[in-house]
Amino acid sequence: MTSNQPVLNLLGIARRAGSLISGEETVLKAIRSKKTFLVFISADAGNATSKKFKDKCQFYEIKYDMTFDKQQLNQATGQARTVYGVTQEGFARKFKELLQM
Repeated sequence: MTSNQPVLNLLGIARRAGSLISGEETVLKAIRSKKTFLVFISADAGNATSKKFKDKCQFYEIKYDMTFDKQQLNQATGQARTVYGVTQEGFARKFKELLQM
């Protein structure tokens, strides 16, 4: 069990609560409209993808995290995606606390 397990557990909970969006287009749109409070980019995302999302997050002043790889994120959420956005402020706050951001 890693020290980041609580974060992965919370990801699953956020998804079941409907507070997690995924997929590049969906998350990009949410970043642009400031409807996401935290973005998870998989550590093994392609260079173009991670650069695009890091730049967007920095521009819109949205925190992002690259702690986890695709397999960990997919296992936690039950979805095969590279990028996830947290759309609920309470969840985002808890993630930031757990990740010490």
